[in-house]
Amino acid sequence: MANPHRDTPNPLLDRLHLAWDVAIILLVLANLALLLFDSLYLLPPLNAAFEATAPGLHGAYERHVHANFIAIDLVFVAIFLLDVLLGWAVAIAEQRYHRWFFYPFVHWYDVLGCIPVGGFRLLRILRVISLLHRLQRLGVIDVRGWRLYAVVAKYYDILLEELTDRIAIRMLDNIQLQVSASDALTSQALDRVVRPRKQALIREIGQRLEAMAGTAYAHHREDTLRYVRGLVGRTLAETPEIRRLARLPLGSQLARGLEGSLSDLACRLANEALEGLQSPEFSALVEQLAESGFDAWLSTDAHTERVTEQVLVELLELLKEQIATQQWRHKYE
Repeated sequence: MANPHRDTPNPLLDRLHLAWDVAIILLVLANLALLLFDSLYLLPPLNAAFEATAPGLHGAYERHVHANFIAIDLVFVAIFLLDVLLGWAVAIAEQRYHRWFFYPFVHWYDVLGCIPVGGFRLLRILRVISLLHRLQRLGVIDVRGWRLYAVVAKYYDILLEELTDRIAIRMLDNIQLQVSASDALTSQALDRVVRPRKQALIREIGQRLEAMAGTAYAHHREDTLRYVRGLVGRTLAETPEIRRLARLPLGSQLARGLEGSLSDLACRLANEALEGLQSPEFSALVEQLAESGFDAWLSTDAHTERVTEQVLVELLELLKEQIATQQWRHKYE
């Protein structure tokens, strides 16, 4: 029975839990020793050697233990079953697991150890797991530092990865078959997934364009205005009329003044235009443009459906190749 996690520890309850855990540990050891000894007792050579070595003890064991083995074992089973039920009750009271019935599945080794049927008595060895768990919780041992624990954990991870990879690949194979066998997968996906969310997608596209434009302009405002000024200056320098004006008396000053005025005007227009991307008018314009082209973008034919299906199949094949890669090799090598 696990110790409950309390905000205000109770020393008396802690001592009771400790005493119960120690008692269960001793009972588990005694029960396993009894099972082992009685199994060896059933072997004729060992039985004969035991009788020859200690005939009095052999007779006492035969009359008092072996003859009543089932009743003695049921006493152990009753105590172990009580331990499981108490641990289950504590887990429910502490809300330790997501559902109240998870406890017997998490502590499956304790549950199997409570089955008194003869063939299942061998499963009593699984209580060693419970024994190690209790000793770990009491701080008597630290199995995580054992070399055996590291080996078991390693091969457990490998086995789990291989099993999950095989299951995932089999599922992807089935999906690929479904995609290849479907005659109108693209049309069904558009009709059942995309079209019902048309307005939401249009709003999302508009919001992303606004956010992208606003963020880009906020980070590159000076570069943008510098580019506009340079563009105005190059355009005016290449204009024949401005060249002729510059050759007149005071013409160069007029040309520079004109260039400055036009640059300021162009920068102001660019600034107003880019800041206007976050206006309600621009949002409405983007939604109108997206809506007008949405149906055309979704229009499909046999060729586009085949292309879409091939893309899906190849993507699934890529996923299968990635899953088939044995990650545990990279981890342990």
